[in-house]
Amino acid sequence: MARNVSTGRKLITTVVAWTIGILIFFPILWTFLTSFKTEAQAIASPPVFLFFDWTTENYSEVQSRSDYLKHFMNSVVVSFGSTLLGLLIAIPSAWAMAFSPTKRTKDVLMWMLSTKMMPPVGVLVPMYLIFRNWGLLDTRTGLVIVLTLINLPIIIWMLYTYFKEIPGEILEAARMDGASLTKEIIYVLTPMAIPGIASTLLLNIILAWNEAFWTLNLSAAKAAPLTAFIASYSSPEGLFYAKLSAASSTMAIAPILILGWFSQKQLVRGLTFGAVK
Repeated sequence: MARNVSTGRKLITTVVAWTIGILIFFPILWTFLTSFKTEAQAIASPPVFLFFDWTTENYSEVQSRSDYLKHFMNSVVVSFGSTLLGLLIAIPSAWAMAFSPTKRTKDVLMWMLSTKMMPPVGVLVPMYLIFRNWGLLDTRTGLVIVLTLINLPIIIWMLYTYFKEIPGEILEAARMDGASLTKEIIYVLTPMAIPGIASTLLLNIILAWNEAFWTLNLSAAKAAPLTAFIASYSSPEGLFYAKLSAASSTMAIAPILILGWFSQKQLVRGLTFGAVK
């Protein structure tokens, strides 16, 4: 039976929710507005909010200075490529840990999770030397590999959690019908875990898209994604706030915001997969 909620409580909840939403969204709005200001207006004190001379000069200058489409395509290839490669590795791994566990399975899971606690700068030098010796510096392939490695523990953990919610009897029935291990994973397990796999894919695309440390240190010009594109507007001469906002607000943030907006239902469904019985 549904619980009756008073009108006053609904109003308070609505106001609190809107307040939190505005506070979270405000930095993005401020960055967007700053991208239409001149450099003088961007650093004005007190700050100018809406009443300023709007200009698109920053966008045209950013595009003329840097090849946005090249950096955008690098981000797309690196983020989607690393996520898909991670899924190819993680799905069989998560299946093995969920349905054929050993006494060391939990130890392996904890070890993988512990690798996320290590500061990336601690392995920067050896990674840089390996990439240099293998000719992977400033290549999309190199960035795909490193982003796959750093996000793989999260992918495996998420898929392991989703797979544990699937009844093992269904897979046993598939084996009794003569399904091989490969067919069991592809035709039985994967379709049942589509919400979990989709949310894992979306979350890791976002993580790879926003990764800055490795992309800045392992790429220069050819494979530089949008994170390097944004960082290029910090120079010895100072920070160009208006141009930096133009580069980051619409040109770098907008694509992933649009992706998240249209896939939010799938993302929420996947993140809550198996939570309600």
